[in-house]
Amino acid sequence: VDPVTLAFDVFKDGRRFTLVGRVATTLRLTCSRCLEGFMLPVDSSFDLAYVPRVSPDGSRSDVAAGTDGSELGEDDLGTAYYDEDVIDLGQLVQEQFYLALPMKPLCSDACRGLCSQCGANLNKGECGCSTTWVDPRLAALGALRKDS
Repeated sequence: VDPVTLAFDVFKDGRRFTLVGRVATTLRLTCSRCLEGFMLPVDSSFDLAYVPRVSPDGSRSDVAAGTDGSELGEDDLGTAYYDEDVIDLGQLVQEQFYLALPMKPLCSDACRGLCSQCGANLNKGECGCSTTWVDPRLAALGALRKDS
């Protein structure tokens, strides 16, 4: 929704680059309970190391760490790859936004969601539907009780 602000420092060590900085904006999300749109401000810091996908000797520093069955280490989670001496900042920004997203986006902690019967947004008012629930597996027992 808002312009993206990206600020970082670059540290070089041979062919390894470390980017340390922040990215900030406002994202438009949909609430998981009531399906209404809402704004989420994001201000995320990052510390990422970039290494070339192809080693200086021409061999591939193939695929991401951990794909050979080895366990991922702490350093592997902060490591990314670049090709042809180009670091894709768009991918970096997009990744930071995905990491900042909540698992279940909610417009507010007090969101009441939608009525399970009619679909009305309960944040805007009551819908008038019955709130009592009868287990359909026990409906036959309820009919016996009414008969006696």
